Amino acid sequence: MAKPKLALIPAAQGSKLFSVLPSSGVGDFDFTRSGSATRINSQGLIETVGNGVSRLNYPMIDGKVVGCPHHILEPVRTNLITHSEDFSDSSWVKLGAGTGNAAIVTDNYAISPDGTQNASRLQCDLNGGVASSGNQSLIANVYSSSGNQTISVYLKSNNEQNQNIYFANTQTSGDTITITSEWQRFEFSYNTSTYVLAVGLRGRSGGAIDDTADILIWGAQAEAGSYPTSYIKTNGSAVTRAAETANGSGDAATFNDSEGVLMFEGNIPKDENVFRNISISDGSSNNFVTFYTTNTLNKITYLLGAGGQGAVFGLDYFFQDITIPFKIALVYSSGRNEIWVNGIKVKQNSNTFNLMSGLNQLSFDNGTGSGNWYGNTKQVQYFETALIDSELETLTSWVSFSDMAEGQLYSVE
Repeated sequence: MAKPKLALIPAAQGSKLFSVLPSSGVGDFDFTRSGSATRINSQGLIETVGNGVSRLNYPMIDGKVVGCPHHILEPVRTNLITHSEDFSDSSWVKLGAGTGNAAIVTDNYAISPDGTQNASRLQCDLNGGVASSGNQSLIANVYSSSGNQTISVYLKSNNEQNQNIYFANTQTSGDTITITSEWQRFEFSYNTSTYVLAVGLRGRSGGAIDDTADILIWGAQAEAGSYPTSYIKTNGSAVTRAAETANGSGDAATFNDSEGVLMFEGNIPKDENVFRNISISDGSSNNFVTFYTTNTLNKITYLLGAGGQGAVFGLDYFFQDITIPFKIALVYSSGRNEIWVNGIKVKQNSNTFNLMSGLNQLSFDNGTGSGNWYGNTKQVQYFETALIDSELETLTSWVSFSDMAEGQLYSVE
């Protein structure tokens, strides 16, 4: 197997995304984020990293850390819940209807997902009521723009038994959820034309909900967007986490203008019909090799541009579900251009192109500073030659079934 000229394998946090190759450090990605952010560390705990520090996030399955970390890059988001951990605050309304009394909140009752004793206890009791109109609720009303909205909160059973409650974006619209003895982040996404967003937990709705509930609650978040991003702590007002960028890896000596392979392993948390790019380029739209998500669900496009010709060709590939972690490799060589996904050659053409010139950077954008990639990155590799099929199969495959299951975040029983 050929040796990559550049290799990003998440191993350390800091002011850059550090590449292990080249050893000179020229392959490190320049990283930016104004302000702090949170991540899941190797113990499975949520912790805060400082201003401008990159994040390694560890995957969780069934409440436990599984496998190696990945870099996360996220867009700007604001947590509109003003008290994300203080559920006794007056911004959290404790309601009761029918036979149910107002929900009871006890602060600092148990250890939370950040490892400290700041999780609250929430108790609900319908007092023998059977009508769907009887309920106990804990609700925070916030105001947001219309469009895609997502709410999320961490919940855990306080009596070691599974419990069923109603998790709602309003008092009447939501999902029945099952709370277990492991901390889980529950989420609910929807599209609204109104300006009121409500996070609600209630003891009964029209479905088969338990008559009582004794649960732990922590880390509530309400944000504009179609999926939940990393936790943003608030304490009295809404808080915004800035967007992140990573670019400028490599130099002119790193990349081959005539042939090579760009490999990526990772995923995006949600397909949002937007353009996200990973590219090798000369810093312009003249010479580039890129793949990007499109405004068509589960579709990626491999696009190549060469000086004097503009975009020479585009190859499209449809994933069954692009949010599931995947391995992809792009082969570029005049007369041989291919996409490999998870060990299989899925697209190819024999288009020829003029020699590119000036390729000098690998970036999580389109090369010109727009179309930023937001998602999870397990590894990025660049090879200065067009690898043969057997090498590409090895590069984009997993070594075993268990390795594949872990890499794609499946639970194997």
